[in-house]
Amino acid sequence: MGKELSSSRFNKQDFKAFDKNLRQQTSQLADWFAEKKFSSRQLMSGFEMEAWLIDKQGRPAPLNDVFLDKLSNPLVVLELAKFNVELNGFPQPLQGKVFSLLRDELLSTIGHCRSVAKTMNIDLIMAGILPTVCNEDLNLANMSMTHRFKALNEQVLRLRKGRPLHISIQGREHLRVSHFDVMLEAAASSFQIHLQVGQDHAVRFYNAACIVSAPMVAVSANSPYLFGKDLWDETRIPLFEQSVEIKADKQLDEVQTSMAAGLLQRVSFSSGYLKQSMLEVFDENFDSFPVLLPSDLSDESDPMAYVRLHNGTIWRWNRPLIGYDDDGTPHLRIENRVVPAGPSVADSIANAALFYGLVTALAHDECPPESLISFVTARENFYKAARLGMRASIAWLDGRTVPLKELFLGELLPLARKGLERMDICLDDINENLEIIEGRVRSGMNGAGWQRAYVEKHNASMSQLISAYLERQKSASPVHQWTL
Repeated sequence: MGKELSSSRFNKQDFKAFDKNLRQQTSQLADWFAEKKFSSRQLMSGFEMEAWLIDKQGRPAPLNDVFLDKLSNPLVVLELAKFNVELNGFPQPLQGKVFSLLRDELLSTIGHCRSVAKTMNIDLIMAGILPTVCNEDLNLANMSMTHRFKALNEQVLRLRKGRPLHISIQGREHLRVSHFDVMLEAAASSFQIHLQVGQDHAVRFYNAACIVSAPMVAVSANSPYLFGKDLWDETRIPLFEQSVEIKADKQLDEVQTSMAAGLLQRVSFSSGYLKQSMLEVFDENFDSFPVLLPSDLSDESDPMAYVRLHNGTIWRWNRPLIGYDDDGTPHLRIENRVVPAGPSVADSIANAALFYGLVTALAHDECPPESLISFVTARENFYKAARLGMRASIAWLDGRTVPLKELFLGELLPLARKGLERMDICLDDINENLEIIEGRVRSGMNGAGWQRAYVEKHNASMSQLISAYLERQKSASPVHQWTL
């Protein structure tokens, strides 16, 4: 989805041609898997941080075109809304002082962004959902002017037969809104963690990523408020799932039920564990999801251009990706999308360390964890954890239902340490990042908890909340150390 399209207008022939090419490439992809053509290099890390541009009042500042022109940094690119940008990191081998490298790189990129933003009298902030964003901000006038975003909006509405998107989120309060475009998606900002894996281990790593998604979303939750309503600890999850919902005949009160039941949607927890290979996901893409962006890619040198573009319009919370090493060898990646942006750089890198450690330990466990916990249970755990955060109790591998705080302190943190040690991560990097997670768990203070506590203590408006939040974000301290 990051590559610009040549046009935003399509006809029936475009869809027919794209479908033919997609079929051919999906068949070729099956040959790649059979021939084991994918890279077997060591585990590699990467990230994408979605961020907001805000004005002096803490409101969205739709100026990313001017901002990016002034910034002139290829690591920072457009996002759907003019008040969002995406900060990317270079892939790094998962070894040694990798988390120090990732932290320093992200701090450097953010510092550059904020220096440029200052010249425009605006600022940059990392937040899962910006508490000050209003429904009225999410309009087509604030959409970044690219063919791919325009086409995405038009095709989603075409498949919905022009009917509005309905949002229903039942949390501490109940939010019900209708929207006539896909711009609601822009309100959800993620810290996407990439993990490049070898073909022989990809199934175990992917299934492990699904299993750990519940504790990951709970401990990292940072999105309690949307349009002034106090909703889920990680409201970004139901918001994103409903913001590009295709099925126009779905009743409003069925939306969250369908999420929990795992019905196939463009944004979902996925339909099941992998059994033999990641090819199963790409076959499902072709068989179950209509093409959204039938762009002509015949001039592309990428032999999987059609497969990759189609996959980019299906947003599983753990999304398999195909990429290429520097020498052109194809590789497999898992893009974990459950973690929100923010609250701080330290928190974000600690979240990445936790994810890498947990999935590595589980993927190499003698007994595959997917044989101990059903996919349905893993999915139920995920939505419960997104709604309740660290207050949730989830079913775990031994069959017990355990409070997440107890699970982290008793099993998950030692498990993550085991996985990180297996990758030969520097001990200082392991200790620094897992101590941040432990501090968050013991205090119960993740981003969602801090935001709610600050609002309650000060009876704060959303603008006051953002001012205090940004001040503490710039301090570089992890959120469990933030004052109220």
